[in-house]
Amino acid sequence: MDDKASVGKISVSSDSVSTLNSEDFVLISRQGDETPSTNNGSDDEKTGLKIIGNGSEQQLRKELEDVLMDPPVEDPSNDREHEEEEEEEEESSPDAEGDEPVLLEASASSTINPVSVSGPQKPDMSLPVKPAQGDSEDSSPFTPVADEDSVVFSKLTYLGCASVNAPRSEVEALKMMAILRSQCQISVDVTLSVPNVSEGTVRLLDPPTNTEIANYPIYKILFCVRGHDGTPESDCFAFTESHYNSELFRIHVFRCEIQEAVSRILYSFATAFRRSAKQTPLAAPAAPQTPDSDIFTFSVSLEIKEDDGKGYFSAVPKDKDRQCFKLRQGIDKKIVIYVQQTTNKELAIERCFGLLLSPGKDVQSGDMHLLDLESMGKSSDGKSYVITGSWNTKSPHFQIVNEETPKDKVLFLTTAVDLVITEVQEPVRFLLESKVRVCPPNERLFWPFSKRSSTENFFLKLKQIKQKDRKNSTDTLYEVVCLESESERERRKTTASPALRLPQSGSQGSMIPSPPEDDEEEDNDEPLLSGSGDVSKECAEKILETWGDLLSKWHLNLSVRPKTLPTLVRSGVPEALRGEVWQLLAGCHNNDHLVEKYRILITKESPQDSAITRDINRTFPAHDYFKDTGGDGQDSLYKICKAYSVYDEEIGYCQGQSFLAAVLLLHMPEEQAFSVLVKIMFDYGLRELFKQNFEDLHCKFYQLERLMQEYIPDLYSHFLDISLEAHMYASQWFLTLFTAKFPLYMVFHIIDLLLCEGISVIFNVALALLKTTKDDLLLTDFEGALKFFRVQLPKRYRSEENAKKLMELACSMKISQKKLKKYEREYHTMREQQAQQEDPIERFERENRRLQEANMRLEQENDDLAHELVTSKIALRKDLDNAEEKADALNKELLMTKQKLIDAEDEKRRLEEESAQLKEMCRRELDKAESEIKKNSSIIGDYKQICSQLSERLEKQQVANKAEIEKIRQKVDDCERCREFFNKEGRVKAASIVREGSEEETDEEKEALKNQLREMELELAQTKLQLVEAECKIQDLEHDLGQALNEVQASRKTWFNRTLSSIKTVTGVQGKETC
Repeated sequence: MDDKASVGKISVSSDSVSTLNSEDFVLISRQGDETPSTNNGSDDEKTGLKIIGNGSEQQLRKELEDVLMDPPVEDPSNDREHEEEEEEEEESSPDAEGDEPVLLEASASSTINPVSVSGPQKPDMSLPVKPAQGDSEDSSPFTPVADEDSVVFSKLTYLGCASVNAPRSEVEALKMMAILRSQCQISVDVTLSVPNVSEGTVRLLDPPTNTEIANYPIYKILFCVRGHDGTPESDCFAFTESHYNSELFRIHVFRCEIQEAVSRILYSFATAFRRSAKQTPLAAPAAPQTPDSDIFTFSVSLEIKEDDGKGYFSAVPKDKDRQCFKLRQGIDKKIVIYVQQTTNKELAIERCFGLLLSPGKDVQSGDMHLLDLESMGKSSDGKSYVITGSWNTKSPHFQIVNEETPKDKVLFLTTAVDLVITEVQEPVRFLLESKVRVCPPNERLFWPFSKRSSTENFFLKLKQIKQKDRKNSTDTLYEVVCLESESERERRKTTASPALRLPQSGSQGSMIPSPPEDDEEEDNDEPLLSGSGDVSKECAEKILETWGDLLSKWHLNLSVRPKTLPTLVRSGVPEALRGEVWQLLAGCHNNDHLVEKYRILITKESPQDSAITRDINRTFPAHDYFKDTGGDGQDSLYKICKAYSVYDEEIGYCQGQSFLAAVLLLHMPEEQAFSVLVKIMFDYGLRELFKQNFEDLHCKFYQLERLMQEYIPDLYSHFLDISLEAHMYASQWFLTLFTAKFPLYMVFHIIDLLLCEGISVIFNVALALLKTTKDDLLLTDFEGALKFFRVQLPKRYRSEENAKKLMELACSMKISQKKLKKYEREYHTMREQQAQQEDPIERFERENRRLQEANMRLEQENDDLAHELVTSKIALRKDLDNAEEKADALNKELLMTKQKLIDAEDEKRRLEEESAQLKEMCRRELDKAESEIKKNSSIIGDYKQICSQLSERLEKQQVANKAEIEKIRQKVDDCERCREFFNKEGRVKAASIVREGSEEETDEEKEALKNQLREMELELAQTKLQLVEAECKIQDLEHDLGQALNEVQASRKTWFNRTLSSIKTVTGVQGKETC
């Protein structure tokens, strides 16, 4: 950022503080105001702030630095000497470039301070060093280092150090190693002392005098790496260390004159990395491990997974308070074991011999039950061996862990895994005992960021088998002497440890995926990392019902808050409902415009992108969601901070803003978190603290001190006596809303109250903090009070019980708005009096400088607007040309459309004429068809009449024939002679008796009868024939009638098709005639 940077921006710069006379927070470069800062994340960067007002800019600047980094507390008597030495060093190296890797520079600090690679002078190594803890104050700074259990390496060259973002990344470490080796112009010969124990310190010594140059405690060294063979860096090695209380990371690079010594140095680091649990002063020091050690350390983690109902198995949560797994009743489960060797020669795990499980503690081997193994093998990174087994909870053996556990009890579960190790004769069994609680199957377990595994360290002591006793002389075989867990070792030593730390591998640096415990001793000097503490989403059913009823009523009228809302908020909003309640409290229920705005803003560039990127890696490093570089949490946090810096151009991105955004991101998506952040900054007045030279922030400090004078007068008087002002300890409280250092449970409750009652809640919480710690603060001096606020105070509220008591006290304190307004008027009156007493020339000069800066800013804005205007004009001209071209194309298309319309109208008229002709033709065809139908109908009528006549004639003829036959039969019956020849049915009898005298019958009578009978039969046959013919004619007529009816019906339905066919036929005939 140059001189034209926006006023009021807070950013991160180098160590030096510019002498620019400005009342605003500005980014300051080591090179001066005219040179933009290009030091992208180098480790010598601190917060550079300049404030003129009340004579306290130095204290406030240092306190605001503490938002993102906590420098170690130095001796106050040497502060001014250090500052003068730093100013002299800055003046002597005006051409230093911040973006280059750095080399060793002489310093009075106990750590190595960097200088530019291009520095022309060789650093003087004979500067005094800070005495080590426990040394006599009269001891000379040139006294050689006291002998300790360590390995000393000589003939080393220190190439320099640089800052890194990923301290355990081998790729980034090798990259920085190559840069420093290739660009190193000034190297320093050193001697390296590496301890053999985890409690030791790595020391850099001056070879001629054996004077300590710098030291690095082992617990701050995170990773060690060497250069790859075949590369120029093969004779180099490096280690990374946490700087500024684990929030910045630096890498130190060395070159060995003897290349083979690199492996020995790495082995010494690996030995030193064998960490054990924190020991009390009574604990005996651990024996150093030698390269021939027979103790192998393994880290074994247990993870229990449950069926989530979606076809997957998810890890169950672990209750942090009781350190027990929370299981659900009747749900299928899986047991996952992670085994990783952390020290000594690597042993090859061949396979898992068995995975066993049993309820209870101190279980005998015969009482354990074998589980079905699903998979075994190395993890994807190859660092651990993973065994997975299925657990059928419905088995009668596990009935006790499949029943709901009373709330005041816990159960024990014993897990054993038998591993076959190639170099060991018999299988090795690791036994894990863990606590569990069984919940109902329908209970929802809200533990999104809690620890989900249990880890135990095991110490396997092996004895090498003699050569003559080996079955295979080529393999190195061991037999097990003993296997002891770390908890057993601690119990044996009668020394309890509250937490276990996983050992680290010297060459790998990363461990089993098991999050570390954060229970630390309160009396150490390490401040509490931001984002510490787990917040449970479990809540009593009655509380959830109360909130559910309130939200239902609230949603009916979102413009009016329910009357019972403040009372419920003071008790704390349930974690599961915070996302919804916070949005309603902030008035973001109808924020569609901000959501759309956010999606546009994230696509724009931010002028403070580098500052945002640096701060993201330092925000909530203790939280799982934000600790991974480039992870989803950091990516979302970067987008929100970048979007707000573009949205609010006057304030831009402010240090500490990322902490508030991270708190919101833990409860809602990006868009809603951005909307709530905008509401807090604008509607709740948080952005006013950053405006006008932090004038409103200083007013808040004055109000806090006046409230202290009224509520805690003895502590107020003590702070006056030790010259401790409010801005020295309360700047973080106001600028970050307590989100930077305090545990999350307390932070979330403060945000509840802030969104409900306003920003004045900060005074309630601040007074409650001061009141509860008054007794401790009254016993401190200036340095002790600052250290107490920075270290001890946040740690006191890691317990939810302490945090609840604090918030209850804060809610019970009544601070009226009238009183705050009164103090505000007093502050402004005091400022006016100070302004009047000030030298007019100085006031005018300051005002002139302010106006000049404002003028520069306005000129920059004017230039931007002019550039935007020219750009917009060019864009408009281009758009106009495009519009004209488009208009021409549309006109052409319109003419073509009109022509098509005319053609379509002609076609329409032609079709109408053809349609009229078709109608006329159809009418004629229809008339013709109707006439044919009438003709056919008359024919059918005639047929029916003829048939009826024939039927009548036939019937008459049949009647007549019957009458005639009856007459003949009567005559036959009357004639005696004929009776002899015919029976009663009229048939001729067989002549059985030939009467005498038959010869006398005349032939004429017989012939007459025969002829008469023949004629009657012939007439009967003709009648039958006529009857058959009549029936045939009737059938033909009925068939013709049906066919005619079908034709008539078909002609009615398909007349249009027939017409078209006839037209086509006629048209085809005419075409042939034309041809």
